[in-house]
Amino acid sequence: MARIITKELALKIVKKLKASKIASGSKAHDEYQVEHDGVLLGIISIRRGSDKQQGHDYIPRDLHISPHQARALGLCPWKRADYIQCMREKGLLPEEDEAEDEE
Repeated sequence: MARIITKELALKIVKKLKASKIASGSKAHDEYQVEHDGVLLGIISIRRGSDKQQGHDYIPRDLHISPHQARALGLCPWKRADYIQCMREKGLLPEEDEAEDEE
């Protein structure tokens, strides 16, 4: 079975979502948190091994998105703003106040 999300793609997702590295209790993984306006949306675990083709197919589940959306994040058609909007549509983030938009 082909891997959907490789380590290389996972690292691109971390960068695109502007995830910040957090302290990890795991020696095998680095962990990054994805936040927006103080709301934690997900934690991405990246295996520390050197194999760039290593599978990270659990990332879509951790980010509450489909494998297709995760690939789109890593391969550029999808942006952080698209991810944030998706989280709003799923009810994981509150809608922006219209008053805030006007400021």
